[in-house]
Amino acid sequence: MHELGIVFYVVDAVEKVAEDNGAERVVECTLELGEVSSVITSYFLDLWNWEIRKHEKLKDCKINIVPLKAISFCEDCEKTYETVQHGKVCPHCGSKRTYLVTGREINLRNIVVT
Repeated sequence: MHELGIVFYVVDAVEKVAEDNGAERVVECTLELGEVSSVITSYFLDLWNWEIRKHEKLKDCKINIVPLKAISFCEDCEKTYETVQHGKVCPHCGSKRTYLVTGREINLRNIVVT
């Protein structure tokens, strides 16, 4: 369950941004999760709610999860396509010369502080 490590990292990052900006409390944050990031959202949310209770600045902090589609690029026809639906084979030309462009990310998009 690597979600625990990711939760620790996100909590630390949110606390650092809050401290660097003189915020007393973080009330909300938004996290972008790539479709193939291998993070299970329900596990992440459960661990998030468990962990923030230990951090005064983050108590009751709401987290929004924004899913990011996995998109691959075909080197032969130079088109993009949805990775989860089609895998490594380009649906446009049948090539296997493809690579993932987006979808693995875990990005802290924003935080709301008081």
